[in-house]
Amino acid sequence: QVQLVESGGGLVQPGDSLRLSCAASGRTLSSYAMGWFRQAPGKEREFVAGIRWSSGSTYYADSVKGRFTISRDNAKNTVFLQMNSLKPEDTAVYYCGADYWGTIAPMTPSGMDYWGKGTLVTVSS
Repeated sequence: QVQLVESGGGLVQPGDSLRLSCAASGRTLSSYAMGWFRQAPGKEREFVAGIRWSSGSTYYADSVKGRFTISRDNAKNTVFLQMNSLKPEDTAVYYCGADYWGTIAPMTPSGMDYWGKGTLVTVSS
């Protein structure tokens, strides 16, 4: 079992930055692909960014490429999502997921083995 806990969401204005964290526990993550997804009201959950824990390779959705950066801290067993130049359309609940031996290019919600409970990001003036 892998437990995932997201944090760092909040209310920000357009153009602001925010950093989300996903703290993992329960198992070593060296064999996992970690992903950030988001779900806006009335919409399906969508892929945002993924990282392969062992290599650090990353992949991004076109909608966030150049604005968001996914990274991981091995010592803290934590995945981060740095979000810059936020837009109102980035408003959503952001979820962290883990996929055992999964691909990151791209990741799909149905392929994830574990999920966190999510953290709400609201971008509004």
